[in-house]
Amino acid sequence: MISIKGNRTTAAFLLACALLLAAFTGRNFLEMRKPDIVVPAPGFDGHMLSEWFPNIVGTPVDTPVFIQDSGVPGGSVLIMGGTHPNEPAATMTAVVFLERATVNRGKLFVIPFANMSAFGHNSPQEASPQRIHFTLPDGSVRSFRYGSRATNPVHQWPNPDIYIHEASGQQLSGSEMANLNRAHPGVEDGPLTQRLARGLLELLLKEEIDLAFDLHEASPEYPVVNAIVAHENSMMLAAMVTMDLEFEGIMMRLEPSPRNLRGLTHREWGDSTGTMPILMETGNPSQGRLRGKTDERLALTGEDKFYAKASELGNLFIPYEKDQPMDLRVARHTGSILKFLATLDLVDPEIGVEVEGVPGYQEMLEMGVGAFLTPLEL
Repeated sequence: MISIKGNRTTAAFLLACALLLAAFTGRNFLEMRKPDIVVPAPGFDGHMLSEWFPNIVGTPVDTPVFIQDSGVPGGSVLIMGGTHPNEPAATMTAVVFLERATVNRGKLFVIPFANMSAFGHNSPQEASPQRIHFTLPDGSVRSFRYGSRATNPVHQWPNPDIYIHEASGQQLSGSEMANLNRAHPGVEDGPLTQRLARGLLELLLKEEIDLAFDLHEASPEYPVVNAIVAHENSMMLAAMVTMDLEFEGIMMRLEPSPRNLRGLTHREWGDSTGTMPILMETGNPSQGRLRGKTDERLALTGEDKFYAKASELGNLFIPYEKDQPMDLRVARHTGSILKFLATLDLVDPEIGVEVEGVPGYQEMLEMGVGAFLTPLEL
C-alpha cells in the first residue's frame, strides 16, 4: 500500500527544494541588472546619453557617456564598446581607455556599455557565464557582466516575425529588431533598441564626432574577423592604419562597408553624419558554433579543443594554435585605436586627437587587462 502521508512529505520536500533553487537562481540572475562599476581617469566627466536624446530618459537603454576635453583644439573621437555585451573584449577595451587615458589634444568620448539593457541578461540556451573576473596587481578582483547580443526581452518584446529596417526597408529576421547593430540610424519614437540607436546618432551629430569606433568580436570561423570595416568616409584612414599595423606584425583584414547591408554603424553613421566610422572585430571562440563548454575560462582564454582541431583542418579565419586570450583580443583593439589616433591628423591636421596612458599592443600582451584596471575603493 502506498502511504499518502509519505507522498505528501516527499512532495513538500521537493517543493521546498524547488523554491529554494528558484530563489537562489533568481537572485543570482537579478544581480546582472546592477551596472558594472568603472573608475574614470582624471579629466573625464560623466553624462547620460539621454542628454542628447531625451526620448530614452529613464529607460533601461539610457547609458553613461564619459567625455574628456583636453581644452586644446583638435578633433573629437568616440570609442564605443558593449554594442553586443557577449563580446567582452570590446567592452574591456572601452573600459581600459576610460580608466587610463589622458587626452592632450582634442576630445575623447567613451561609451563602455552601449546597449545597457543587453548587459542585464544572458542569451537563452547559450549557457554563457554571467560575469568575467580580472585580477589586479594589488591582488584585488574586478568583475564585469557577460550579457547578451540582444536587448533584454523584459524591456522590448515581442519580436515580429520579420523586422523591417525603417530607413531602408530591408527585411531581416524578427529577432534582429533587438540587435543594436541592426537598428542604426534609429527611429525617434520607435521600439527601445531603435530609440537607443537614434540617441547615438544624435550624439554624433550634435558633438560633430570626427572618428567613431564601434568595437566587436566575432567567431573564428566567421570571415570578417580580426578585421577593420570602414565606410567610404573612413577608408583612406583605415587603409593607412592597416598598412602600418601589418608592418608591425599586427595583421588586420580591411573590409569595405557593404552598401546593401543596412542598420550597422559602419554604414549608417557614415551615410547620416560627417563622422569617419570604424567597426573592428577580434576573434573570440566563446561566440562560435564550434565551441565546447561556454564558461568564464573560455571567455578569458579562448582555449578550446574543438577550435584547435578546426584550425588543424584549415577551417578558421584567424591564426589559432591553442587559445585566443582576452589580453590578445584587447591588445588588438587598443593597439589599432592608438594607431588610428596617431594617423588621424595626416588625413586632416585640424582634427588630430592625442592620447597617452593607454597601453599599446605589446604592453597589453605582456601585462594583461587586469594591470590597467583601477582598484575599487573599499
